[in-house]
Amino acid sequence: MELDSLYQEVILDHYKHPQHKGLSPTFDAQVHHVNTSCGDEITLNIDLEGNRINTLTWDGQGCSISQASVSMMSDLLTGKTLEEAAVVVNSFSELMASKGTAAGEPEILEDAVAFAGVSKFPGRIKCALLGWMAFKDVAIQAQAK
Repeated sequence: MELDSLYQEVILDHYKHPQHKGLSPTFDAQVHHVNTSCGDEITLNIDLEGNRINTLTWDGQGCSISQASVSMMSDLLTGKTLEEAAVVVNSFSELMASKGTAAGEPEILEDAVAFAGVSKFPGRIKCALLGWMAFKDVAIQAQAK
């Protein structure tokens, strides 16, 4: 099986079976982000235990890329400290900025390396980054409390 085909399967699996979808009623901060170019929406809740992400739950609507990306992100970041999460978010942001020249770091990004091919399409990068940018925002708000 070709790598691109495998990555498409991983993205579709997260889209069809999203992780951490369904907003938790208890949270330290909540944000709502919209990709104005296509209408994708994400609402993200974070609950911290000290500096560790206890829960990261979300709800949203949009394309398979935005929804699968936030599913992978929430799964990757839950249980990490905010500092560890920042490393993952920065690695994903670098992957999206690579314009298809980077493969991503599987030891950091795990399934999210599947979005390497998305970075070749400028119109889809915002879809993939929507949840990740929402995370940056919600983490800042939660720390400010």
